[in-house]
Amino acid sequence: MLLEKLKLFKKQFEEIEKNLSNSSVVSDKEKYKELSKQHAYLQPLAEKYIQYSKLLIDIEGTEELKKSEDIEIKEMAIAEYNDLVEQKEKIETEIKVLLIPPDPNDGKDIIVEIRAGTGGDEAALFVGDLYRMYTRFADRNGWRYEVLDSNSTGLGGFKEIVFELSGINVWHYLKFERGAHRVQRVPATEASGRVHTSAVTVAVLPQAQEIDVEIKMEDLRIDTYRASGAGGQHVNKTDSAIRITHLPTGLVVACQDERSQIKNRAKAFKVLRAKLYEQKVLEQEKQLSSERKQQVGSGDRSEKIRTYNFPQNRITDHRIGYSVYNIMEVMDGDLSELINKLIEAGIDTKLKVNDI
Repeated sequence: MLLEKLKLFKKQFEEIEKNLSNSSVVSDKEKYKELSKQHAYLQPLAEKYIQYSKLLIDIEGTEELKKSEDIEIKEMAIAEYNDLVEQKEKIETEIKVLLIPPDPNDGKDIIVEIRAGTGGDEAALFVGDLYRMYTRFADRNGWRYEVLDSNSTGLGGFKEIVFELSGINVWHYLKFERGAHRVQRVPATEASGRVHTSAVTVAVLPQAQEIDVEIKMEDLRIDTYRASGAGGQHVNKTDSAIRITHLPTGLVVACQDERSQIKNRAKAFKVLRAKLYEQKVLEQEKQLSSERKQQVGSGDRSEKIRTYNFPQNRITDHRIGYSVYNIMEVMDGDLSELINKLIEAGIDTKLKVNDI
C-alpha cells in the first residue's frame, strides 16, 4: 500500500536526520556525504506522506457528508469529494515518480565523444554539426564546455571530437543521447544533388572522481608524440600529445589539443577515468540485467536511436517513435522537446520495471 511505503520512508528520513546531527557522523566525510544523499532523496517522500495522509482523511470525511440527507450539503460534499479525488490521483503520480531509485550519476558532469561512422566526409561534417548542436544547447542551459581531444578533417568536419560538459543536470538531460545518429541529406560535396545516408556514434560518459575509480600508475603506459594537425601549428613542433594505455583493460585514450604536455596529460586522465567508470557500471548492469531495461535505450553506440532527415525537415527518435519537424532549430540547440519526451518515456519505463 502506498501510504505504508511512505510511512516507512518517513521513519527512515527521521532516523537519518538524527544521524546527521551526530558528531561522529559529521567527522566522517564519506559517511556524511552518503547520508546527505539519502536525506535529499527521502525528504520529499516524507513531506508527501504528510500531504497524502491528510488528503486521505479529508476524502474519508467527505464520503460521510455525501450520505447527508440535506441536498445542499450533499451536493457540496460531492463537488469537494471529486476535487479531492483529483488531487489524490495527482499526488499519487508525483509520489510514484519520487519512488524511482535515484540515478547514481545524477549531479555528475559528462564527457561526450562523437565519432564519424559510415559516410566518409559527410559523416565527419555531421560530427561537427552535432558538436555545434550540443554546445548550443549547453549555451541555452548555462553549461560550460571544453574540447578534450579532436581529429579534424580538411572540410571542416571531425573524424572524432571529445569534449567535457559541466553544469546543473547535464547527465540528466543528455544521458539518452548515447547511440548511433543517422543523417539523410544532400552532402555539400555532392554535385548531383542525391540524398546520402551517413551515421555517427555518440557516447555520453559520466565524469568519474578518484573515489569512483582507482587508477594505479603501474597499470599504465604513457607515451608522448608529436600532435597531428594543420601544418605550421605549434603543437606539431613539440612532443606535446599524450597517449595513455590502461594495460589491464587495453583501453587507450589520447589528447593533443593543448600545446602543453601537462594539460594534455590531465585531460587524457579525465577521459580514461570516465571510460573505466563506464566499464565498471556496464559490468554491474550485466549482473543486474533488469537494470538495462530501465533505460529508454541500451546506450550501445551500435543502436540506431535517431534519424535527421533534412529533405523532409524531420527528426525521428526511434526509441519512442516520436518526430519533430523543426530540424534547423534543433540543430541550432533547441533540443528541449525531444529531450523532455525521452525523460518522460524513461520515467514511464522505470515505473513499470519497478512495479511502482
